Amino acid sequence: MGVMAGIAVPDLDRVTDTEVGPPTSWQTVVWNDPVNLMSYVVHVFRTYFGFDADTAHRLMLSVHHDGHAVVARGPREVMEVHAQAMHDYGLWATVREDPR
Repeated sequence: MGVMAGIAVPDLDRVTDTEVGPPTSWQTVVWNDPVNLMSYVVHVFRTYFGFDADTAHRLMLSVHHDGHAVVARGPREVMEVHAQAMHDYGLWATVREDPR
């Protein structure tokens, strides 16, 4: 800190916070619901995310049997767009921080 007319002022030329961690990754999670057919969920996953039939089917089974599936990982803003798209298709989806 420098001193100016008896008042302590921060030394703005000195960098003190140089510790930068890796960017935080987020997940889009699709949740099971009592409304949508399994075939429709597969259709949404293939149409929106471009998953092949096997991947879409595997993720749909995770939603059905486990109650949810992580369908995408990445920056928060992108995951929020994906979650909104799932809502637009009538699916339940949330965004959460990736625990990895």
